[in-house]
Amino acid sequence: MWQRLSWRLRGYLITGAGVLLLSPDALFVKSIDVNLATFMFWRGLLLGLVLSLIALLRYGQRLPEAIAACGSARLWCPLAFAASAWCFVGAARLTAAGNALVIMNLAPVAAGLIGLFFFHQRLRTQTWVVIAICVLGASLMVAGEVGKGSPLGLIIALGIPIAIAVNTTVASVQPGRSGSRRGVDTTVLLPIGCAIIVLPAILLGGIELPPAEELTKLALMGLFLPLAYYLIQTGPRYLPGAEVSLMMMLETLVGTLMVWLIVGEVPRPLAFVGGALILSAMIGSGLRDLHRQRRKVARGAPNPQVILDKRLEEESESEQQSSMSVDNDAANSGLSKATQV
Repeated sequence: MWQRLSWRLRGYLITGAGVLLLSPDALFVKSIDVNLATFMFWRGLLLGLVLSLIALLRYGQRLPEAIAACGSARLWCPLAFAASAWCFVGAARLTAAGNALVIMNLAPVAAGLIGLFFFHQRLRTQTWVVIAICVLGASLMVAGEVGKGSPLGLIIALGIPIAIAVNTTVASVQPGRSGSRRGVDTTVLLPIGCAIIVLPAILLGGIELPPAEELTKLALMGLFLPLAYYLIQTGPRYLPGAEVSLMMMLETLVGTLMVWLIVGEVPRPLAFVGGALILSAMIGSGLRDLHRQRRKVARGAPNPQVILDKRLEEESESEQQSSMSVDNDAANSGLSKATQV
């Protein structure tokens, strides 16, 4: 069934699942009572260990090749990933969550502009309209907290949308394997980003063992976040960077609902209006795409699903032939050695 989903829908589902898992992040940042350097050391270390294990299990000895295939993303994605982590946690510690979230919600705008001016990656007018509505909706959801906290936190928060935009856009423009519609797999770069997170924390004296209660919370964070970041980093293989950043705005919606359900803090009326705007824009855009595609097919245009199925079959056959070739080479090598003996 998964193979029969459209390319764009796959990207939305993968990224959306990652955002759902990432939603408790703000609660972890606020509730774990350790200094910033210690928090970032354990955050980077735990994330790095789990993400490294995932990369090794998937690629094994081919991991260096997978990293090399990422092109210029090898530099920009890890740096941007680490920068977004430091800026998010620093801003959340220094200013109200509403301030950080309002500024972070500018990420799809930044990603769209970076993609346009640096990579000639054009977005549809419909996408720009959805971005504008969602930015407005997310801003309404956190309007009650805007203005609270330290001005320094606002300055640090400005780095969040820029870093997210650089990461998602650079990842989305890297070409994948020849003949494949998917972009290159940049999830293998996340452990490098985690190492960059850890290094400043070590220099700031973050290597210390937190109290048992805080260590338990850090361990829980280490279970949720790796899969969240893995899924979000997979999104650019299917979607432009601006649309991945757009999906991350769901964190504002889900995070507000979690605070309501867990903490019991009832959202302001504007929060419900903002949430309705976000959901309406995203659902409406998806339904419009579906209706447009069905209308094109009815008029005689090629059915993209048929083309996709054919391409998937070709890719599967190519992978099988490649696997058989490797097996044959190994068998021939073994036979040659046996003959020599």
